[in-house]
Amino acid sequence: PSQQPGRRQPQQPRVPPSISEEPGGHGRQRGSQSVLQGLQISAGFQELSLADRGGRRRDFHDLGINTRQAIEHVQESKTGSSGIMVKLTTNYFRLTSRPQWALYQYHVGYSPEMEARRLRSALLFQHEELIGKTHAFDGSILFLPKKLGKKVTEVFSRTRNGENVKITITLTNELPPTSPTCLQFYNIIFRRLLKMLNLQQIGRNYYNPSDPISIPNHRLMVWPGFTSSILQYEESIMLCTDVSHKVLRSETVLDFMYSLYYQVEEQRFRDACAKELIGLIVLTKYNNRTYRVDDIDWDANPQCTFRKADGSEISYVDYYKRQYNQEITDLNQPVLISQSRRRRGTIMPGPVVLIPELCFLTGLTEKMRNDFNMMKDLAVHTRLPPEQRQREIGKLIDYIQKDDNVQKELRDWGLSFDSNLLSFTGRVVQGEKILQSGNVFNYNPQFADWSKETRGAPLICAKPLDNWLLIYTRRNYDTANTLLQNLFKVTPSMGIRMNKATMIEVDDRTEAYLRVLQQSVTPDTNIAVCVLSSSRKDKYDAIKKYLCTDCPIPSQCVIARTLSKPQTAMAIATKIALQMNCKMGGELWSVEIPLKQVMVVGIDCYHDTLSGKQSIAGFVASLNQTMTRWFSRCVVQGRGQELVDGLKACLQTALRDWFKWNNYLPSRIIVYRDGVGDGQLNTLVNYEVPQFLDCLKSVGKDYNPRLTVIVVKKRVNTRFFAQCGGALKNPPPGTVVDVEVTRPEWYDFFIVSQAVRNGCVAPTHYNVIYDTGKLKPDHVQRLTYKLCHMYYNWSGVIRVPAPCQYAHKLAFLVGQSIHREPNLLLSDRLYYL
Repeated sequence: PSQQPGRRQPQQPRVPPSISEEPGGHGRQRGSQSVLQGLQISAGFQELSLADRGGRRRDFHDLGINTRQAIEHVQESKTGSSGIMVKLTTNYFRLTSRPQWALYQYHVGYSPEMEARRLRSALLFQHEELIGKTHAFDGSILFLPKKLGKKVTEVFSRTRNGENVKITITLTNELPPTSPTCLQFYNIIFRRLLKMLNLQQIGRNYYNPSDPISIPNHRLMVWPGFTSSILQYEESIMLCTDVSHKVLRSETVLDFMYSLYYQVEEQRFRDACAKELIGLIVLTKYNNRTYRVDDIDWDANPQCTFRKADGSEISYVDYYKRQYNQEITDLNQPVLISQSRRRRGTIMPGPVVLIPELCFLTGLTEKMRNDFNMMKDLAVHTRLPPEQRQREIGKLIDYIQKDDNVQKELRDWGLSFDSNLLSFTGRVVQGEKILQSGNVFNYNPQFADWSKETRGAPLICAKPLDNWLLIYTRRNYDTANTLLQNLFKVTPSMGIRMNKATMIEVDDRTEAYLRVLQQSVTPDTNIAVCVLSSSRKDKYDAIKKYLCTDCPIPSQCVIARTLSKPQTAMAIATKIALQMNCKMGGELWSVEIPLKQVMVVGIDCYHDTLSGKQSIAGFVASLNQTMTRWFSRCVVQGRGQELVDGLKACLQTALRDWFKWNNYLPSRIIVYRDGVGDGQLNTLVNYEVPQFLDCLKSVGKDYNPRLTVIVVKKRVNTRFFAQCGGALKNPPPGTVVDVEVTRPEWYDFFIVSQAVRNGCVAPTHYNVIYDTGKLKPDHVQRLTYKLCHMYYNWSGVIRVPAPCQYAHKLAFLVGQSIHREPNLLLSDRLYYL
């Protein structure tokens, strides 16, 4: 069939518009004059950086940023003292010895340019008598413990096919043992040790393909592996290592395309492929690298040619055979396009061309994630409890100690690691009491959840449901009616006064829902509840877009299937009632906040990479003393932009709203900034913080509140295990760590706030980058933990402070569904829960 992958007649290949090409040049079959120009083969040359073969390790950009030195009151000590002591073990190993001699850094250049990293290494190591056996090379930067005779050394090597290559080795730096670059060097050495142990690098981590875990009933395979980084911590340089798992599917992209071809109509096949494949991450096992699929070029195939860096032409078939000894059997399959990411200070490389037959699907689809049995079977192997996790981490040090070649390499460099995990003492701060309309509730800290304790208690502020809409399809009439009856049962104990809804039946089309909303919503409508037949994104998006921008009222969408289980119907109705109350401006519970006149701000970003190509920054600020009312606004930014440009306008509007509520301005502002990636700390300190200060100056000459800015980081590899009678368990919620594994140049700490039932709990890292508030570390830590209790979409403690989670929810809704700034009439309600 003409559209079946690999079974169509060869056509004249065409270069898609996204790919740069020679003027007038098009890809043609082998033997043609012109070639696909500007394409980068998946093993194509990329300038390799000091610390990571896939591009510079961005977390090293954060090295040397000393924010603590500007915060006077924590220069002597940043540790708190409150709480009960708890013995902890963590996934860190001390570096017990390191080189005490200078290290010499060289840049290595090739003429003609060599594409493959392995080839570059092999050509350089033909001159091992010159550089010596002890060396570290990452493809472009060479570290040596000795100085070469000349500053610039030129040597010649010969490739297998007899081509002469000139190699220029230029001295660029002489590093003392105390240099921060030495940390990057230690990481290069450690990654070499992992390779010597036959672990394969994918992305930043290393995996063991020779010990795969097969889950045959779901056609999945899991490669166990490790994350690793060596950095300077409080007292010493340490290796942080954690277990990692790579989920692979046992089918290639071509297999997937074939199976899809037989499932859909022929004319819809290409569209179906694009929908299923674009955005997925694939693994090419010949070089163990991962790529994101950005496009499918149906008019190119493996017989097309491309121009190499030396100007010669080669077909994809021949290239993969010569470079990787990979046979491509299906010569008419289309090719996949992966756009390379631009790196700071580099020219944008051409897109990477991938062959579907050589690409394996990775990760899980949304359908797989929604498959309870699959996720349960997968969790057995990936969500390891503390003791098992500690054993897996310990295996890495065992491998290192038992391998003679690895031990020799360590001796040559003068490096050695402690064989035991680091142990130290942390603190567990006092649990919080939940306050709700004069009632005080204690909850079980083991579960960090108070839904049972507070059930049936009146809410702090219950908004009446006087005039509201319930919209449903004919098929879902019974479901909608049952929901209404259950809401009548659960709302009285909450203190919510509820009238019968205006019930409206619609046919199951997006336009029908929108038409009814346009006709039925009045200025008095409290909320619109829509019962949807399925989780179709386009319908949900259209409803949310209309009710958040054009006709601003709160809305609640519920999928009929969620309401159809009798055993959970009352619990779900309770949850929906609480959500509706929040969306209408109600308040549920609070905790004691001793600080007065303080505004807390949460900021997070969402990158809408697929549809909107935009970044959305969510900004949420507290409006009252008890932090039960919130101002919310978002800023729509340029593509991929992380650091918020519209902060000034957001903060000014939030201060205006705060004044309306309190008749005075806050004397303290504490900002929790989430969504900051590795390497962005410097920009945050130099760009966002000044925006806050500018904004505060613009409010008035006499207004000078104390400002604290805290970076919140969830993606950390640090894990803590509590020592309980010889066994290791998850540390209890409220565990604070501000010693040993924190960084000396930062005012930082970890908090384990939530409880988990399976696997290991992950702490959250907090880094105070600016502080004129002069609060004691204890007070900052306690306030942060308190705020983890204030997220109204979950009757329990969450992983980050509530304003961060609210900002995330807001940015996610706008980025996923609305794609423009919501109406400001909704800004004092949690309409995005």
